[in-house]
Amino acid sequence: MESEGLWLIDIRRTAVVVARAIEERFDAYRFGLKRRLGLLDPFEILPYRGYGTARELFLKGRVLEESGITHAGRDDAVWKNVLNMARRFASDEVAGARVRASFEGLHVETTADVEGFFEVRFHLAEPLDGPGGWRQVGLELLSPPSPGGGRVRANGHVLVPHGARFGVISDLDDTVVRSSATSVLKMAWIVVRNNAHTRLPFEGVAAFYRALQLEPNSGSSNPIFYVSSSPWNIYDMLVDFLNVHGVPHGPLFLKDWSLGVLGKHRDYKLGVIRHLLSTYKDMPFVLIGDSGEEDPEIYLQAVREHPERIIAVYIRDVTSGKRDAEIRAMAGEARKLGTEMVAVPDTTAAAEHAASTGLVAPSAIDTVRAGSTASY
Repeated sequence: MESEGLWLIDIRRTAVVVARAIEERFDAYRFGLKRRLGLLDPFEILPYRGYGTARELFLKGRVLEESGITHAGRDDAVWKNVLNMARRFASDEVAGARVRASFEGLHVETTADVEGFFEVRFHLAEPLDGPGGWRQVGLELLSPPSPGGGRVRANGHVLVPHGARFGVISDLDDTVVRSSATSVLKMAWIVVRNNAHTRLPFEGVAAFYRALQLEPNSGSSNPIFYVSSSPWNIYDMLVDFLNVHGVPHGPLFLKDWSLGVLGKHRDYKLGVIRHLLSTYKDMPFVLIGDSGEEDPEIYLQAVREHPERIIAVYIRDVTSGKRDAEIRAMAGEARKLGTEMVAVPDTTAAAEHAASTGLVAPSAIDTVRAGSTASY
């Protein structure tokens, strides 16, 4: 039985490798054909919100052909939202693009992968001084030349916390934004037919996250990192959603929905958490998620590995029955390790607990409660 299981694993791995190679060859052929026929659209650099420390800066982005996505409005028809979503997933990447990143006189060059994704890392000889906040990184496409000529540039932004008391790592689907993540088809329909204005946040989330971010006595702020298994294709929509609904800015960690990573939700999310804990070695964290998928299991594993670093875990209860019993058992284990894992029915309950432990100011409770009664 064991040898049979290993054989099946090898077959799956081989199938993934072959399928990935076919996909890469097809993309390369299509790109070359479009170039020969003069059908390429102008190129663009899409930077994603980055993060860093006083000594290192990290920034990820993608080089694509312009997709023609239009600015979303509250009254947009469903067909317009569906068309924009189709354009997001039909985006044509520029494999192997060369990009130069610039920050305060430093320059780093990098090459995009076959999906057009690139990553930049600055090692700073001298630590950054001054207050924490967002730092700007200039980006320029070096090659290939964009159709029609002209320089392709963009500005990325990197969050460098300074003086933070703790950091927050938050899920998005069914934690910040209503998604029905427990039903794949229902979630897909919600995502496709809506835009940043019409997708709804959970009541009080914006006020609660602003309270967690705010450090009233020090003038500094606590960083918030968002981790989701949603694809990078909808990055712009998620950023617009956070902006429209007043949820604090923060770096987003999304997934490349390639054949090699599909279905690896737990490994991916736990990997991001481990990376952030390693990057910010002296910073404790608050973890926020929901009961619908694997957040409790993932967060409990983080507590097991770093019990002194995880000061609280909040789980929005979107399930019932057997799942609730499982979460109570996990909360009991977390408590023995010194971390409170709290299942909450709504955002106000989370704010009340956070206020009782000093994570947010007591006055935040009324603000969150007011936000919880607001209509969207």
